[in-house]
Amino acid sequence: MHRLESHYDSAPPTTDGQGSMAGFDPEFTDIVDYILRITYRIWEGKQVGLCYDYYSAYCPVYTLAGITIGAEEVVQNTLSTLAAFPDRTLHADNIIWGGDDQQGFHSSHRIKTHMTNLGPSDFGPATAKEATIAVIAHCVVKDNQVIEEWLVRDNYSLAEQLGFDPLALARKKAQTAPNSRFLDWKAQELQRLADTVNRARVSNPGAASRSACEQVCNGLQNIWNARLVGDVYQLYAPNATLHASANRELEGQDAIVRFYTQFLGTLSDLRFSADYCCEQPAKAGGKDVAVRWTASGLHTGPTLWGEPTGSEVLILAESHYHVVDGQIVEEWTVFDELSILAEIYRARPEAD
Repeated sequence: MHRLESHYDSAPPTTDGQGSMAGFDPEFTDIVDYILRITYRIWEGKQVGLCYDYYSAYCPVYTLAGITIGAEEVVQNTLSTLAAFPDRTLHADNIIWGGDDQQGFHSSHRIKTHMTNLGPSDFGPATAKEATIAVIAHCVVKDNQVIEEWLVRDNYSLAEQLGFDPLALARKKAQTAPNSRFLDWKAQELQRLADTVNRARVSNPGAASRSACEQVCNGLQNIWNARLVGDVYQLYAPNATLHASANRELEGQDAIVRFYTQFLGTLSDLRFSADYCCEQPAKAGGKDVAVRWTASGLHTGPTLWGEPTGSEVLILAESHYHVVDGQIVEEWTVFDELSILAEIYRARPEAD
């Protein structure tokens, strides 16, 4: 019990029991408390079988590395990970949530996870090296169970820290074709983006009358879809910091502009969709905003990921933003760049 209390001492504050938790076990005071407790019990507590209690039998978990369905597959994946990284710990940097107990809570759980590679993994033989990476898990939770989850890990950084070459790993992964479940989901996502994303500009996107979610999502619409990259100078504070996958650490508006132009210059016909957004008051003032987002495009530029292949790329990502006076002062964005590279190496232009 002492370890659990220590874990809570370093976690973000809960909602102090405010709001209804109908359908949940009475021990859980709010959705933040629920997420913290079940995460600790399953991972640090090694009570992996609790996934049968806390995940529904048909819960889909979406990742760019593959899709699992149901508690049984969640249990097996968790056991496989613990076999490779038995000392894995998951520190909650923040949990931003929305929804309610009637329609389902949405929790965006940003994690700093530390582990030592003491057993064989998907990457290769055990290296005995330590690694710390960022993870964000977006869960839909209702009636005491996770019923849907989107999971993003910085696997590129994990591979590097374990001593593997991420490019070589991606090429190896590309040699194995994804199963039909993943291919069907990817095709549906690409079609959804083609059908729903537009290039419309949002006038005065950061208007003070709008919520923090609206300010952020409107700014992202202008930057990504309308290609108004200069809106970075409105959306982000002059001294803003962006922490992104593959150990990208960007300081200031000009560096953040380059981040966006690198992606837009690499992926033609890029389409961005903000799929879910929620916000909460931040302890340090301002608002904390979570956005789960998807993007697609054709790999036709050389700036990122090597020689252009024409591959159709899908990006699944999640971002946390600290917003003060309508501007982003700090951002954390996580996506699985290792799997993106595997997509690129796997798919080739029809001319090939």
